[in-house]
Amino acid sequence: MNRKISLGMAVTIVILAMTVTFSITMLIAMRLFDSTVNSVKEKESMYNKIAEVDRYVRSNDYYTIDEATLYDRLTAGYLLGTGDKYARYYTANAYTELMNIQSGKILGIGVELGIDQTGYAKVTRVYDGSPAQEAGIAVGDYITTVGDTDIKSLSGADAVYKALQGEAGTTVTVTWLDSTAASKTAELTHSGYTSTTVDYQLLDNVGYIRIRQFDGTTPSELDYALRTLTANGAASLVFDLRDNGGGILEDAVNCIDLIAPEGTVAYAEDKNGNRTVIGSSDAESSVSLPMVCLVNGSTASGAELFANALRKMAGATIAGSTTAGKGVLLSDPQSLSDGSAVVITVGILLDNEGKNWNGTGLTPDVDASLTNDEQSSYYDFTVDNDPQIAKAINAISGANGQ
Repeated sequence: MNRKISLGMAVTIVILAMTVTFSITMLIAMRLFDSTVNSVKEKESMYNKIAEVDRYVRSNDYYTIDEATLYDRLTAGYLLGTGDKYARYYTANAYTELMNIQSGKILGIGVELGIDQTGYAKVTRVYDGSPAQEAGIAVGDYITTVGDTDIKSLSGADAVYKALQGEAGTTVTVTWLDSTAASKTAELTHSGYTSTTVDYQLLDNVGYIRIRQFDGTTPSELDYALRTLTANGAASLVFDLRDNGGGILEDAVNCIDLIAPEGTVAYAEDKNGNRTVIGSSDAESSVSLPMVCLVNGSTASGAELFANALRKMAGATIAGSTTAGKGVLLSDPQSLSDGSAVVITVGILLDNEGKNWNGTGLTPDVDASLTNDEQSSYYDFTVDNDPQIAKAINAISGANGQ
């Protein structure tokens, strides 16, 4: 039997529902308001403190303030204060320079360098068709002076690269010591040259592949290297990822896709714990050969993801020493109104099992750390006599029970 609800009862139910809805809405609104007020108060307190210091300094400081430098340091200090160790601030000039380098407007001389125990920059690679090659600079030479600047006065390889850079068509004077320790000087003109990120060769029946970084050309270069080595009889592979700082994450994922079987490669996790798939491997191609990834303390970010994915998805062995432990997702540069830019951490990287290596690095399956004597000779080793490469090859034999 159907029961009819009286008009009065219906009105009462509606009023109760509205009351509950209103109460919930008010509660949420009050919490949002409290949160907003607290945020506003915190920001007001921060601005007031900066203004207080600014008034005191401007009234009493002996020195004249350089406004541009002040604003740059304030912004850089803010990022430092966030505790995000990967956050970076680019001044307007630095950001313009970064964009010019990426677009090819600013060029180097076509060398890769390492600072060894001499304090000078040892040439570890010379690109074909580069100004350095045309000037006669060779692998094993030492760059000692750029312009009037002694290399030993610069703070590391990055500073040397910067000193060597310039706009296309401009010149830079370089002094170097050749293999006979003879000093040579030449004026090099910045001009275009082709750089590659993948080197490969066959060592008996082992395919050796060095991936220097991941960028837009790396997937096609790696694909060609894999096809060439397997076609020429490679029965196993060694991927050398030492000193690979990562590069472009998307291209690292594309390289994994060439080797790993079908499956999720990585996730990004934001501060609220939300996960998003940022890379997958399809079933179109995979490599079933025994593999070793050779890593060191400068293997970071996308290179760590590459090694970890091959270990977990394709059964590769990791040899070397513990990696850098940079398992984060960085934003693209966010340009600001004055032409400067900031980069911040927007998430952490998780592997296909939802695990993260940020801050800890990857622990190798096979320890192939260099001794102190070997470390001092790091830039003197070749593929044929490098002890870490030898240990990586031995790791393949061990994995096969040979």
